Amino acid sequence: MKKRLLTLLLVTLACVTAVSAQGRRGLRLNEVMIVNDSTSVVDDFGRYNAWVELYNSTFAPLEISSVFITNDRNNNKLYPVPLGDVNTEIPARQHVLFWADGEPNKGTFHLNFVFTPGEDNYLAIYDADGLSLIDEIVVPGSLLPGQSYARKVDGEGGTNNPDDWEVRDGSEAKYITPSSNNIIKSTNNKVDSFAENDPHGFAMAVMAMCIVFSALLVLSICFYIINRIGASISRSRKIKALASDEEELADHHHEQDSGEVIAAISAALAEHLDAHDRESTILTINKVRRAYSPWSSKIYSLRELPTRK
Repeated sequence: MKKRLLTLLLVTLACVTAVSAQGRRGLRLNEVMIVNDSTSVVDDFGRYNAWVELYNSTFAPLEISSVFITNDRNNNKLYPVPLGDVNTEIPARQHVLFWADGEPNKGTFHLNFVFTPGEDNYLAIYDADGLSLIDEIVVPGSLLPGQSYARKVDGEGGTNNPDDWEVRDGSEAKYITPSSNNIIKSTNNKVDSFAENDPHGFAMAVMAMCIVFSALLVLSICFYIINRIGASISRSRKIKALASDEEELADHHHEQDSGEVIAAISAALAEHLDAHDRESTILTINKVRRAYSPWSSKIYSLRELPTRK
């Protein structure tokens, strides 16, 4: 028994590890800034430091504790993301920001290395084993202060493919988006199309009413079918309880079980027997007759007045 439990525990642990590893494959380097000037975002200490944005490209929360972030090709385990921080779980399709300030004592999201401005900077993410490469990129040395190197679309593209990345200078067309989507959608194409084709909203109103009434109709049909099924089951059980053989089943008439017939029978019994059920809400009063006795009569206890003869 103990061996089976141990085997089951090991299999479960292996499955959980495999699923976690598979989920971490969806972690992506999404945007990097080598030199952060006063035009960009500040860290939790109010300082302008270089930053690295990671993106969860999966559709489920992703725990990134114990993965490694490095800028050294010869050291895959340069910065291990600490365990025990609740903020290391990235929600589905969301971002997290790490500060490359070389001061890990400031918190979980402060890396223990810095970038070198004016040179190509290597950046990579490795899984908890320190061997499985998750994502990597080389940030070009031509990146100017205040510019970022970002994916054209969040989380899309291959590993270390420059065609999927672009330089952003903070202009209206090339805006910088730390901890946000690289492509900010201000409008919804479907909503815009609907508003263009139905400016007054009549089609939307008709559609909503049709949906509501269709749902009510479906519910009514379901309730009717359920009621018929319940009545059929109740009738069959009643017939089985009253009849003992096939002849009695054939002679039994279902229509005699109506409420009118039962009420008529009850009224006839009440008139014949002059009795009724003693329910808790009915008060029954019976007249008590006592036999006359002169000993209990008050007239014999009164004193007679004297009369003259």
